Amino acid sequence: MKKIISIFIFVLAFSLMNAQENFEISTLRIGPYKIFMEKSEVEKISGTVLQISDGEKKNGVKYNGEIINIEVFQGYGGEAKPNAITVTGMTTTSKKFRTKSGMGVGSSRDELINAYKNYPAFSVRPESDDNGKRIKDAGYFNIEDYDAGTQLTFKFVNNIVTEITVYINEGC
Repeated sequence: MKKIISIFIFVLAFSLMNAQENFEISTLRIGPYKIFMEKSEVEKISGTVLQISDGEKKNGVKYNGEIINIEVFQGYGGEAKPNAITVTGMTTTSKKFRTKSGMGVGSSRDELINAYKNYPAFSVRPESDDNGKRIKDAGYFNIEDYDAGTQLTFKFVNNIVTEITVYINEGC
């Protein structure tokens, strides 16, 4: 009987540890990190000092062994904190992060279309090189969240998602 109780407690403890992990992706977040989150809060969660992004360089942070690249800029803090340094974009190539619909790295283009075909604002576009020439077998599946002013983008190569980005959509 003691063995059964010990096993039960071990399984319960292990389940609770896994329940605390957050591998969710949405139009506002990747895991525990959110668009518009202040730099200091990201640093507290990640234990990493972030540098203000320059449009090219991103800050790599680890979350449960998975890498999330985070961009922070000054001036996107909204009306309350207009000069705050906040998260403006995040990218991951980890297969662990998934949307509520189960989409993530490794999903197919057709799975994305089937999952989001009734979403009011999605688009699929080809990838282009620096000269504007279309890159064969590469593209993007975009979901726009007009209420939040953000976009969730799935990059695919050979019709398989290879990267996911969440960012502020300044075109809203």
